[in-house]
Amino acid sequence: MRRSVLLAAGSLLSAVLVDPALARLERVRIDSVTPAPPPAKAGALRYEIVRGQFFGSLDPADPHNGIITDIAAATRDARGRVGYSATFAIARPIDRAKASGVLFYDVPNRGGWPIAADPDGHVRVISGWQGDLPAGPDVQRATVPVAHGPGGSPLTGPVLARFIDMPAGARTIAITGSIGKPTARPVPVSLDTRQARLFRQSADTAAPVDIAPGDWAFADCNAQPFPGRPDPAKLCVRGGFDPAFAYTLVYQGKDPLVQGVGFAATRDLVAYLRGGKPDDVGTPNPAGAIRWTVASGTSQSGNFLKSFINLGFNADERGHRVFDGVNPNIAARQVPLNLRFAVPGGAATLYEPGSEGTLWWGRYDDVARGRGTSSLLDRCGASNTCPKVIETFGSAEFWGLRMSPGLIGTDAKADLPLPGNVRRYYFPSVTHGGSYTGGFPTAGDKGLAICALPGNPNPSIDSLRAAQAMLVSWVRSGKAPPPSRYPTLKAGDLVEANAAAMGFPSWPGAPSPDGKLNVFLDYDMGNAFRYHDISGMITPQPPTVRGTIPSRVPRVNADGNETSGVPSVQLQVPLGSYLGWNGQATGFGKGGGCGFFGGFVPFARTKAERLAAHDPRPSLEERYRDHAGFVTQVRSVVARQQAAGWLRDEDAARLVEQAQASKVLTD
Repeated sequence: MRRSVLLAAGSLLSAVLVDPALARLERVRIDSVTPAPPPAKAGALRYEIVRGQFFGSLDPADPHNGIITDIAAATRDARGRVGYSATFAIARPIDRAKASGVLFYDVPNRGGWPIAADPDGHVRVISGWQGDLPAGPDVQRATVPVAHGPGGSPLTGPVLARFIDMPAGARTIAITGSIGKPTARPVPVSLDTRQARLFRQSADTAAPVDIAPGDWAFADCNAQPFPGRPDPAKLCVRGGFDPAFAYTLVYQGKDPLVQGVGFAATRDLVAYLRGGKPDDVGTPNPAGAIRWTVASGTSQSGNFLKSFINLGFNADERGHRVFDGVNPNIAARQVPLNLRFAVPGGAATLYEPGSEGTLWWGRYDDVARGRGTSSLLDRCGASNTCPKVIETFGSAEFWGLRMSPGLIGTDAKADLPLPGNVRRYYFPSVTHGGSYTGGFPTAGDKGLAICALPGNPNPSIDSLRAAQAMLVSWVRSGKAPPPSRYPTLKAGDLVEANAAAMGFPSWPGAPSPDGKLNVFLDYDMGNAFRYHDISGMITPQPPTVRGTIPSRVPRVNADGNETSGVPSVQLQVPLGSYLGWNGQATGFGKGGGCGFFGGFVPFARTKAERLAAHDPRPSLEERYRDHAGFVTQVRSVVARQQAAGWLRDEDAARLVEQAQASKVLTD
């Protein structure tokens, strides 16, 4: 009798600790624990890095998971659950008692992000969420299920893949998606080119020219001439590819990955880590005692955070908040992850989804596109799980990534108000993510070979670190950050993207911003596409372009530099014009904007050089007299920036040292 009671009590306790109705992280596997490199900051805590993998399951019937595209068609285990796994890495203080209590989660970008000791004692975490990445050293990736049709038959649908800047005369190219880290596209249902379409364009705005089915093949033509050896993962064209054109392939694919599971995997990991309990098999929680959770994502991973909140994943299965604060950085769109045949690693190019839905933090009626009223915070507002938000971005997001409607709507008529839990800070005159070169280079960054101008050397990392510290303080103590600082229509900061409207200076040979904007296109992506959520399936492929949405960019001063937002020290003591745009010098798109890479036009050294070039911008000598005068101005601006809370102490000291070591007016 007593034994029966004890067994019953044990079963009840197990049910309480491991609720089978909840889809969640179930098991953690620790692969290694290694010491982290010693911290640079004196007196900082010693850290160790924990690497491993976590395993979870999802109930497709749970409303928290039902928004995941194709989850109802995903492969299930014997319990009817949809399983997944993902990699992770955690940097934690060796002396856990001295940790800050903050878990700072960095969303990996295309599987990569550094993990190291935190100078403020936070536990740092990265983990995989993207299911189409190939495995590799230090690649954070998720393993997600495949979706099937009725009775286990293949699930099919239209797939689009676009190719530019291939080598001249290339006979074969891989059918991949994404930039930076190519990812394989779905296998075609048939290799019969009559059931697919390949066309090319001389420009994004040019009419498509179809290539006859007999003049291309799903094949490898490197080892044998056209039509080559059949290969579902490769494409070849009779006579080879011409890099003056963009090629677009549309075909019927099968066996889509259920990529939206990546949102749930991130949700479940963070909920588990902040809970502090062991996993289902008794493995101790590797994060230690966590009281607050903060996340930051940059570019693609910042878009991930916007979609994570928009889709309701900031509430775990118990309805608890996952992240207390988030920092989407240089993120102009949502991430196209929760789609059948998704390509989450793109970059706002032609036909690519990401900007079609909700882009604003406050509620806005998207009359121009007929999409109704929505906000990124609608779902978390309904569940009372909204985080505090600090949004940060710079000039290149306006020029290359279509940021404008997130601030002024799709009609560009008025500034959109921000909710009370959102701050927005703009880093003016920077390239995408700002320069990481450091210091005060007079010739700019090396830049890309395809861009006409040297790379923009203006950094934003110092301001970003300050903003992230403000976010942590806001979450921990309730100390509100300073008021938002960003360009607005009301202040006259946002204008049309041309030299005359911007007030960009002109002189013989000067670059021009005209024609450099990545135009915001309004697509019809079909009835199976859920616009607000960037979810579902795109039909037809390619999507139909219905028109363009007006965009605005920041105005500039007589130096060609932007005037609104939170300027870096380098922008306040400038060495040239720091541009959020650049021109493309070669390849497909020559003469237009060079992606989302900014340029740099240095000032003349002397007045005589300036006058000889008819350059209206004052020279370095006219501005600073000599090297000592330049360093004096840097010191002054650093002190002012530090007092305002926009420079951490260690960054302030470094900037002064870099100014002293610079070559500005040293000869």
